[in-house]
Amino acid sequence: MTFVQIIDCRTSRYEDMNRLMDDWVAATEGKRTATHSIVGRDRGQDGHYVEIVEFPSYEDAMRNSELPETDRIFAEMVALCDGMPTFTDLDVVRDEQLNRTTARRFFEDVARDGDLGLMDELFTTDYRHHDIGKEEPTVVGLDAMRSDVEGWRDAFDFSFTLHSQLAEGDEIATRWTWRGTHQGDFMGHQPTGQEVAMEGTTTFRFQDGKIAEGWWIYDMLGLQRQLESGPV
Repeated sequence: MTFVQIIDCRTSRYEDMNRLMDDWVAATEGKRTATHSIVGRDRGQDGHYVEIVEFPSYEDAMRNSELPETDRIFAEMVALCDGMPTFTDLDVVRDEQLNRTTARRFFEDVARDGDLGLMDELFTTDYRHHDIGKEEPTVVGLDAMRSDVEGWRDAFDFSFTLHSQLAEGDEIATRWTWRGTHQGDFMGHQPTGQEVAMEGTTTFRFQDGKIAEGWWIYDMLGLQRQLESGPV
């Protein structure tokens, strides 16, 4: 079970504290068990900071606290604080990855099931679309994206298998396999009823909870070869 520790402190020397945290990251490289750290500053109270540190489990957190580098940095951190920091230990019982869920809704509800009306909810109106399979690789505007989805759905009856999703900052990368039945005109290929497949990766950048930009990388050449050569 994922474990999270919340460290609450007050300090008038945040820049020194920040450098101290950088020192800890460098000193514990290859040793620490912490996987994610976020530091927030209280907008309502000057000098009030909260750090949220994530670990794979409580046991991993305990191993992390036993590192000599952690003991040293903690002692120096206390000296920079206006009073003793407080700690809250939490076992994570729900981890809602909202951007990942939004990305999955596009692949499953919009692209696969055809609910194109949902695109206004999932995308910004000035969505930027980057597609290596197009002559014009970058297009701005949700209407262009909607037209693209309609074109694929007219040409194929298809589904996506989503293998993994990786998150970094405001971006979600999804690795997928697409399988379809060729049922309409596609780039000069008349419908054949043929079963085809390809793999790809899509990276979405989010803004205020909506998809603002997307990069599509997939094997278009392999797909065309399948349409030309016969069943996979």
